[in-house]
Amino acid sequence: MSYDNGAPVRAYPLAAPSALEAPEDWRELRAGCPVAPVTLPSGDRASLLTRYDDVKQVLSDPRCTRQLDAEGAARISADASGGVFNSSMAESLNGAGQQRWRRMLTKWFTAKRMNALRPAIEAMAEQLVDDMVEHGHPADLKASVGFPLPVWVICDLLGVPETDRDRFSRWSDMLLNLTRYGQREIDTAQRDFHAYLAGHLELKRTDPGEDLLSSLITATDADGGRLTDDQLAATGQALLIAGHETTANMIGKMMALLLADRRRWEQLVADRSLVRTAVEEALRFDANAGFGMPRYVKEDIEVAGTVLARGTTLVCSMAAANRDDEVFAGAEGMSLDRSPNPHLAFGAGPHSCLGQALARTELQVVLDVLIRRLPTLELAVPAGELRRIEGLVVGGLHDVPVRW
Repeated sequence: MSYDNGAPVRAYPLAAPSALEAPEDWRELRAGCPVAPVTLPSGDRASLLTRYDDVKQVLSDPRCTRQLDAEGAARISADASGGVFNSSMAESLNGAGQQRWRRMLTKWFTAKRMNALRPAIEAMAEQLVDDMVEHGHPADLKASVGFPLPVWVICDLLGVPETDRDRFSRWSDMLLNLTRYGQREIDTAQRDFHAYLAGHLELKRTDPGEDLLSSLITATDADGGRLTDDQLAATGQALLIAGHETTANMIGKMMALLLADRRRWEQLVADRSLVRTAVEEALRFDANAGFGMPRYVKEDIEVAGTVLARGTTLVCSMAAANRDDEVFAGAEGMSLDRSPNPHLAFGAGPHSCLGQALARTELQVVLDVLIRRLPTLELAVPAGELRRIEGLVVGGLHDVPVRW
């Protein structure tokens, strides 16, 4: 291991004992090295933040930007492009037009709109559970419910055919590459995904629907500005990736966490009013959250008593921050009734996750339906044998085998 000013330089992402457990380094870093030098899969150097206050500060600071295509910014992944944070898709949605983009999309992801969608999401969840039960157990909860539900929701929202979901999943995995795919595969996925969405947008121009992309084609902001064709295609890509990949993985991880300790599941079965706070606690407690959020420092800043020079790339580990016992009492354990729960799973500040109301709705619906329909649900393998997804910037489980 190399050293930087006496601090060991760790390979990032950090290793964890198992798919549901936190890296042992988190506690040590929060206590003694809150700005830790790390080497990314690309080989480039960055600084890792693990304390709650530091992560929240950086995510909210306009001097810490998403411009990972800036000169000198660290490349994230092992492929030549540097990964999704350095990609043309990210470039299209960052910069001067980023706030316009957020303003134009925000109305599609309000809590009010999500409440209106809830009955349809519940009906779909019920149907998926019916199908899983009909096929019998053991079953893969992720493949049966966790993946198809958010795919159906986001496809409906964007007006794209749900029958193309396998293509979206394949393209998403390649664009979320960390170490799994080569540059040729990634370039092909990017080209095919962009071409697919460009064709879809042309169809929407001639035959618009009630969906988000149809609306964005003609929408203007308060200044009369419109999204460019590249921004429209990048929006479709970003929403299809984030709208199914992250939520599908979170459904699987949430259920695995709740079933890993039988007392948690039995507490929920006995009191379904805990669903909302249990979802928030699963989001906080998730140690397998993936890469985290990188930021590029465009002006010198001070974090945790350390001056970080312009040009530094930071990695904000929201998952590590969510285990900070300076903020969360009993942070290393799950409290299904924890309230308030100011976790950072969806980020913080002006770039916090646009789709968090949708994700919360889907997670709450799935959990409520499964508690009601399958109170005897349990993992079909020991929790320690669950397999972590490797090589992508998102965290998740390969499968979640269950029986009932």
